[in-house]
Amino acid sequence: MPHIEIAAEKLVSFFGFPITNALLTSWIVVGILVFLAVLVSRHIRLIPAPIQNMFEIVVEGFLGLMEGVLGSRKNSEKYLPLVGTLFLFIVISNWLGIFPGVGSIGIFEGGAHGKFVPLLRSAASDINVTLALATITVILVNVSAIHTLGVGTHLSKYFSFKGPIEFFVGILEFISEFAKIISFSFRLFGNIFAGEVLLVITGFLAPYGAPVPFLMLEVFVGFIQALVFAMLTTVFISIAVAHH
Repeated sequence: MPHIEIAAEKLVSFFGFPITNALLTSWIVVGILVFLAVLVSRHIRLIPAPIQNMFEIVVEGFLGLMEGVLGSRKNSEKYLPLVGTLFLFIVISNWLGIFPGVGSIGIFEGGAHGKFVPLLRSAASDINVTLALATITVILVNVSAIHTLGVGTHLSKYFSFKGPIEFFVGILEFISEFAKIISFSFRLFGNIFAGEVLLVITGFLAPYGAPVPFLMLEVFVGFIQALVFAMLTTVFISIAVAHH
């Protein structure tokens, strides 16, 4: 029976800081995004080439989705860098997690009969990565609200002394910011980790042919989870920057 580890496995330590296989995968995803950004930015033309055309289709599609939530093209373009980066990072890390060799190539700790440690693991299958993404997202949403409304107006949503009802509602709103972090992180982690467990068990019980439908399902789930994360971020931004 294959060994399933919830926590990301440590590969090495760098000045006391553990480098896990999920963290290594996230660095690779960042490298892929930087490479694609440099590649596209160096070949921008008035008449787009195929790669530029593909990116323009993705950007236009995202702007259309965000415009339906935020209500204006201007706001969609303003918050596209945040929402688009989150989507691309999550979807690439999810798809990279089911790439051949990820999770199956590694080392044995303590010899050939020791514990198997894969070199790469899907970034979102580590709760630390999803928790970091959720925390950064909620912080940036509040920063955007402060930039749009001002510090006093934004904080008055959480700390209002106009009356007991307003004060109680404000405290609930403040607590809900922490609930968003928990919801964001555990939703993404649970879906991706469960998918990896499903693939491991299916591959162990029926390695020939049976995992293929589940691989296709994971491609779809990886995309949907990235889209859900991005669109929820857009919704929270729309609520945070509203004056009423």
